[in-house]
Amino acid sequence: MIPVPGFENRRVAVFGLGRSGITAARALKAGGATPILWDDGVSGRLQAQAEGFVVEDLTTADWSGFAALVLSPGPPLTHPKPHWTVDKAREAGVPVVGDIELFARALDALPQGRRPKVVAITGTNGKSTTTALIGWVLQQAGLTVYVGGNIGIGVLALPEPTPGAVYVIEVSSYQLDLTTRFAPDVAILTNVSPDHLDRHGGMEGYVAAKRRIFQAQGPEDVALVGIDEEWGQGIVRDLASRVLTISSAHPGESRDPVLSSGHDAGDQRAAASHPPERPQDWVPAFAGMSGIEVRSTSIEADGAILADLSAARSLPGRHNAQNAAFAYAAARALGVSHEAAVKGLLTFPGLAHRMEAVGHIGPVRFINDSKATNADAARQALSAYPKVFWIAGGKPKDGGIDDLPDLFPRIAKAYLIGEAAQAFAHTLGDTPHVISKTMDAAVAAAAADAQAAGGDQIVLLSPACASFDQFPDFEARGEAFRAAVLNLGAIPETAR
Repeated sequence: MIPVPGFENRRVAVFGLGRSGITAARALKAGGATPILWDDGVSGRLQAQAEGFVVEDLTTADWSGFAALVLSPGPPLTHPKPHWTVDKAREAGVPVVGDIELFARALDALPQGRRPKVVAITGTNGKSTTTALIGWVLQQAGLTVYVGGNIGIGVLALPEPTPGAVYVIEVSSYQLDLTTRFAPDVAILTNVSPDHLDRHGGMEGYVAAKRRIFQAQGPEDVALVGIDEEWGQGIVRDLASRVLTISSAHPGESRDPVLSSGHDAGDQRAAASHPPERPQDWVPAFAGMSGIEVRSTSIEADGAILADLSAARSLPGRHNAQNAAFAYAAARALGVSHEAAVKGLLTFPGLAHRMEAVGHIGPVRFINDSKATNADAARQALSAYPKVFWIAGGKPKDGGIDDLPDLFPRIAKAYLIGEAAQAFAHTLGDTPHVISKTMDAAVAAAAADAQAAGGDQIVLLSPACASFDQFPDFEARGEAFRAAVLNLGAIPETAR
């Protein structure tokens, strides 16, 4: 645990007693604060009482006595409307913070020689894989690494800082909205596409939340920014930190970054190929680079191949090559050698529920991409294979799969589950599909059709939806897929 100083003998309100909330309360108490806890759910309050915390109804509390409100990521800060605790805090002039901000304050309180390095990753898609990949590469290079945040362990539950350690932290837009001092040594924005717009009041608010990962960085810090979308391009132009851009090059196109926005294509390429002027102390590993370019099986810089990823079984597809580019650049920015960084990429075992090969029945392979909770993430998975038997559906997000028709020719057949099934069936039109309703039925039908087709085939779970209609989270959905596959007699991939 990381004790949070600065609130000694002061009352701090904590609302939301899930993983991040209860961990924040423990960290505050360890730092000398008196956390006052509340949750709308009875179970959370009972757990807090069992641990000896003060549980007090914040609807009737005297807010003038609180030093801060620690808000969990779940309750809304601004949209559709502020949570009632936020209104009460603002009326009383009480600052509203989250666990990432407490983490930042804990590090700020350390003497300079004891401060660890921090790599922070955000983005609409790819952030969990990039986080896990960076952690793996740094560990293989012999560094002391702690990975957490929005992935795995809550940030304040990670081990206390030690000199030379590196924290690799995934941060969501909800968490970033609650930060002011968070200043990672290396900050990464993988990409931006519409998501969580209801929580941010539209695209402008969502982009502003993502931009906050760079807000407290200084000129000695490093920013790694994906510029395949107009929002990333706009962010790059405003940064004070040392910037390296990551862009995609598609087959048959020029080596200039291919950017998608409403601006003139020539202007886009000019902006991307002339990144902000770098200071004299630019990271030596990036000297001479105009940026890193991603191809389907490699990452390159100015025409030179940095890493050939064709042998990296856990990094299929262009989107994983992009994740690898961010991991390579982050490792090099922290002093890892080129050879060690590339070796780490090639040995990465993969991340559960993200393009995870879970098993095979003869030449039919089953891929668990349950973490694809929107159409853009599903696009990455569909693009990685020439033909798939696709399991999709769940609780739909705005736009559904309306942006994916260009990939429908890759779908041998679709098997639709959950609330989105009817809407997805309408969008698919003449593309072969069936409404399977449940995961078990979808897996059984897809496996039978794939085996009947003969030869090497892929059964892909990439839902393009949230999981909350049938499952508590994407992890449970992915495990249900895995169980259904193994129940058919599939051989687990690790036993291959």
